[in-house]
Amino acid sequence: MAFATWMMWLQSDSSAVAGLMGTGMMLFLLAISIVCVAAFWKVFVKAGQPGWAAIIPIYNVFIMLKVVGRPAWWIILMLIPVVNVVIAVILAMDMAKSFGQSAVFGIVLLFLFSIVGYLILGFGSAQYVGPAAAPQQARAATA
Repeated sequence: MAFATWMMWLQSDSSAVAGLMGTGMMLFLLAISIVCVAAFWKVFVKAGQPGWAAIIPIYNVFIMLKVVGRPAWWIILMLIPVVNVVIAVILAMDMAKSFGQSAVFGIVLLFLFSIVGYLILGFGSAQYVGPAAAPQQARAATA
């Protein structure tokens, strides 16, 4: 009888611990999500785009493509597995160049450690210099 009581206590205790761990993990992910939205919001505002676009799922990719000077149909490429990784690397390099940073900054900080990289772009001293992927004539016209 004591064993059954002990097993019931163990099961109820472990479910409480699991619930607390799940709640803690959800709060941690919520905090990370808020930091990501804040970083993208600041980057979009620096680039002259609406900051609220950071919270709209597909529209934020459209705005990012607009900021770096890539065509809107690249959204379709972002939906194709494996191709989307290549496109994400290209976008990261273009985003870095659009803010006067190097391609290495784009690959390391904007692609691999994106939260840190976009926080640096958004809250740091980097200035938007224009779409990196736009033709030279379009960049000269906007400057």
